[in-house]
Amino acid sequence: MPSPCPPALPTPRHRDRPRAVWTVRAVWAVPGGWTLTLGLWGLSRQNSVWRDEAATWQVARRSTGDILRLLENIDAVHGLYYLLMHGLFSCFGPGTTVLRLPSVLAMTVAAVCVASLGNRLAGPWAGLGGGLGFGLLPAVQFHLQEGRPYALVAAGAGISTLLLVTAVQDRAGQDRAGRDQAGRDQAERNRAGRGRGRRPALWVAYGGTVLVCGLLNWLSLMILPAHLATLIWARAARPIRVRWAMAATGAVAGVLPLILFTRTQSDQVSWIPPLAWHMLIGPAILLAIGALGALLDRPRAGRLSAASVGLPLLAIPQLGLVGLSLIQPLFLDRYVLFSLVGLALLIGAAIGAAVRAARPRFPRASRMILPVVMGVATAALTPQLLAKRSPDSRVDDVLAVADDIRELARDGDAVLYIPAARRDTRLVSPGSFAGLRDIALAQGPMESGTLKGVEKSPQRIGAAMLAQDRILLVTDAGEPAPRLSTQRDRMKTCVLREHFTATADRQTRGRRVTVYERVHAPHDGPPRTAKDC
Repeated sequence: MPSPCPPALPTPRHRDRPRAVWTVRAVWAVPGGWTLTLGLWGLSRQNSVWRDEAATWQVARRSTGDILRLLENIDAVHGLYYLLMHGLFSCFGPGTTVLRLPSVLAMTVAAVCVASLGNRLAGPWAGLGGGLGFGLLPAVQFHLQEGRPYALVAAGAGISTLLLVTAVQDRAGQDRAGRDQAGRDQAERNRAGRGRGRRPALWVAYGGTVLVCGLLNWLSLMILPAHLATLIWARAARPIRVRWAMAATGAVAGVLPLILFTRTQSDQVSWIPPLAWHMLIGPAILLAIGALGALLDRPRAGRLSAASVGLPLLAIPQLGLVGLSLIQPLFLDRYVLFSLVGLALLIGAAIGAAVRAARPRFPRASRMILPVVMGVATAALTPQLLAKRSPDSRVDDVLAVADDIRELARDGDAVLYIPAARRDTRLVSPGSFAGLRDIALAQGPMESGTLKGVEKSPQRIGAAMLAQDRILLVTDAGEPAPRLSTQRDRMKTCVLREHFTATADRQTRGRRVTVYERVHAPHDGPPRTAKDC
């Protein structure tokens, strides 16, 4: 007998479900593709590598044992990142693409997380706006193609924040279902299933992500007070706060040994200048933009929103770094690059609020707000986008000066570096220095477990220089007499000035190569020695 009830027709809600699925996919796919495209564009920067990336390059090419020996003396804060890059260089070989592609992929992940957060907290327009805007931020553009760990930390910040929001929303959804008489049974099943399954996995993933970020840069632990502020603002349930505290405690405990050990290597950040008022202009502008986005989001206490998530994530790391810098100079914006995840989320919330405000009266025009804003922003930032992909966007280029060495050097020439850290050129491009003798070096970087090696005493360096007829000096571009901070560098400069004359000089992308030839004393005069310096 045929059923007396006609087959159920698809309801509008059912018809809209495929559209909703595609909307969600577009919200994260479009910003992800946009950021990935920006990252791959001009990735090699005209085959240039600057001094910070050169440190990654030369350490990644060492053996695991040599890397661990290095970390005992310096750069332990970057140890996990160096080991990661060592694995990539071992698998794919050294090159600018392998050096920078992890940062490109990490920033892409961060943009996807911003888009997903915006969609969950303020709607699809906020997600699209935040994810697309994240890729255009100047600081993101700089580190998008940088062979250093800061982009990976930004990705971790996005992932951990998304996990936190998921856990809070999951609990809130169960509580709402529990308050509904018709949904009590379903809520009980959720608590028995997801409560014991999905939620613990979320918190384990959250704690693990924060731990990895802390091992990449322990200043990223400032994301924990930011997340705590979000939980307080949203009045999260006590079980959520307890689980967060457990995950946070585990992450801090895992990073604490690294923090204590790196305190013994604090001399490596002694070059950072003390905090000055002009350094606060940038953070003040970022906080002002973020505060405006939070106001437009119309935040309310007791509700998880783009403002309650984004504003603490932006403000607390920025203000925390300022506070730490009052104790010890540490103020470098790259240390809190991850806070820009919060800024992008707030920018997206502002765009979403504008779309919602315009939709009732101008439904068609409201759809053009995001394209117009992104078009104007892209046009305004195009000079920045082009500049960040130029070798001149960095202070120097160790590969370009290696080409100058190859053209100017002769077999048997000696080579010197002022300061000794400029030896990174040779470590990245050893082939360009074939046949040259490093007469100041007593122990190589790998043997000494350092980045620049150990040089001889000033007297031995001076004596070795006087035994040469031709010396190539590698130093920073600029004034002929660079700032000298060690007795060894002062000896090198004095002997070159008193006993040699410059016969060739080239400056390329922040580095300088000068060829010196020996000036022999006249036969009727007393012989000059290094003691004259």
